[in-house]
Amino acid sequence: MASVASSTTLISSTRILLPATKSPLLPSPSLSSPSPSASLRLAHPSPLTSIRSTSRRSFAVKAQTDDLPLVGNKAPDFEAEAVFDQEFIKVKLSEYIGKKYVILFFYPLDFTFVCPTEITAFSDRYAEFEKLNTEVLGVSVDSVFSHLAWIQTDRKSGGLGDLNYPLISDVTKSISKSFGVLIHDQGIALRGLFIIDKEGVIQHSTINNLGIGRSVDETMRTLQALQYIQENPDEVCPAGWKPGEKSMKPDPKLSKEYFSAI
Repeated sequence: MASVASSTTLISSTRILLPATKSPLLPSPSLSSPSPSASLRLAHPSPLTSIRSTSRRSFAVKAQTDDLPLVGNKAPDFEAEAVFDQEFIKVKLSEYIGKKYVILFFYPLDFTFVCPTEITAFSDRYAEFEKLNTEVLGVSVDSVFSHLAWIQTDRKSGGLGDLNYPLISDVTKSISKSFGVLIHDQGIALRGLFIIDKEGVIQHSTINNLGIGRSVDETMRTLQALQYIQENPDEVCPAGWKPGEKSMKPDPKLSKEYFSAI
């Protein structure tokens, strides 16, 4: 499939980091402070100057390429073992470039509590992501053998049952570290979720603390908004935008058309 041409990228990042509290997973958690690479540094001139100087067809700010894995940059590539259809396979992120969007989400550990509710929720909605030309990939620091055992456990017993997408094994913790979600002193990942476009660029990121599950509905909505503005680069999506609703022109005068209709 032909790659979607994109000279600029949209900045869309939400990080939820709560104060360290007693973890529902481990007895004595201590969340590490975000690394310097976890904060977005915009290229000079300032964002306001950049926005004023760009045309409506390039209404976006591009992150510096040395700040991976931030929104607006290429996603760090990886190749790892995974379980899919009760078989061990290899997954390489860069193989999706030019072909599909990717929802990449991290979760702390197999055989826990919040995690199966998220993993099965994404699996149950997989057909909807597939219609949007999007692959879903789950990642934890567990081995493929642990993944397989969990998949072979019935949902009513706290298992996953068969899944419609791969679960990736990050036993070396290198993937979690490269995406900035690893809790170093616990050796597990926060609930990070990244939307990666067909060019391999991270367009959206959320990071939840351990006890907070994520919304498949919001992930779907954000993906749809991303695809819309990439297909309509002279428009932007206001808060809560959903397909079929009115978008906005990023222009002081043209935007009044949106606000006057509210």
